[in-house]
Amino acid sequence: MRRMLIGLLMAATMATPVAVSAQETNDTDRAERRAERQAERAERRQERQQRIERAEVPAAGWPGQRERTERVLQRGAQDMERRERREERREDRQERREERREDRQDRREDRRDDRADRRDDRRGDRHDWVRDRREDRRDWRQDRRDDRREWRQDRREWNRDWRRDRRYDWQNWRYRNRLIFSPGFYHSPVFGHRYSRFSIGVRLGSPFYSSRYWINDPWQYRLPPAYAGTRWVRYYDDVLLVDLYTGEVIDVIHNFFW
Repeated sequence: MRRMLIGLLMAATMATPVAVSAQETNDTDRAERRAERQAERAERRQERQQRIERAEVPAAGWPGQRERTERVLQRGAQDMERRERREERREDRQERREERREDRQDRREDRRDDRADRRDDRRGDRHDWVRDRREDRRDWRQDRRDDRREWRQDRREWNRDWRRDRRYDWQNWRYRNRLIFSPGFYHSPVFGHRYSRFSIGVRLGSPFYSSRYWINDPWQYRLPPAYAGTRWVRYYDDVLLVDLYTGEVIDVIHNFFW
């Protein structure tokens, strides 16, 4: 018994520096990635400033030409700065998601190792097995809550101004590609159901946003990509962006299909 206690103490003493070293390595990697990203942003700002400084403003010309040229340059600089800020926010959100995912993975591995050690120490104890099962279910529910919280955050950040982006000019694309927007007759998942004009905030029944009605390639119709936990769904001749957990309509385009 005495030898067993000494062996357990030695194993715990040897395992602790490994865990600390792994955590320090992860923190160092994250700091390096963050520093690289900040350096890239500073370089983009410097390039933008140099392009503005190199732009030639006519010293003379027709009345108001100089003022108009300066306004055009200033407006272009402001648009470029807004785009870069959006890119930076998107990169920050992606980095935070990756860090949270890595932290959850590390916590799961630590909990799994702790439970494995407890099971080895108390093998054959039914009570401990039941408790481990409860902890597994609790951890799984906590991870699900974390994922839903991230999806709700993404939904709050959904920007409906994507319609102003020329990349998603679906109307002009539909005019030139009529066959793509003629998918055929819509079969309602509920017998006897009639069309209802849905708006943002309405909750759909789960049959209406099942995988049968998903638009798996939004770019085919020049729609923006749906973030995690949502899907573009066909509903009669309309297209809806639906939260797969709650069924809530986040965005809608009426008379989308022919």
